[in-house]
Amino acid sequence: MRFIIFLMGAAGYSAVEYAFRGHTHWSMALTGGACLLIFLLFTEEAGRMPMVLKALTGAFIFTVVEFFVGILVNLIYKWDVWDYSHKPFNILGQVCPEYSFKWFVLCLALLGASSVLRTLWSLLRIRREKRKNKEEGREADMEIPAFK
Repeated sequence: MRFIIFLMGAAGYSAVEYAFRGHTHWSMALTGGACLLIFLLFTEEAGRMPMVLKALTGAFIFTVVEFFVGILVNLIYKWDVWDYSHKPFNILGQVCPEYSFKWFVLCLALLGASSVLRTLWSLLRIRREKRKNKEEGREADMEIPAFK
């Protein structure tokens, strides 16, 4: 399952790059996969932390990963994958508040979507169990989960 999450992050990050920049780099796919996987692992541990705090932490995760990947691919290997040196308050041209805010908004969207998907998955699982129990002649005492 974690590999699928990694692939989704790789594809999603690359898609965002294509949508807004018109191109991407293979290192961005790896970065996106790593970011989404780390974010998922964090949200599993965060429990009932408010969504806004989870999104802020997610933006921090994405920004820190992007910073270190930027140091590697842009400053050490000089691949010039991106350059934020023209953005206000940038750090070494690798990260800036503007993109950290965009990561925050994206993390809010990811959290909202994952909440809906988790609820739908639970509903499908319960429906499948009820059907299975009915076929076997048992009545299941299962409740449908509420949105949280």
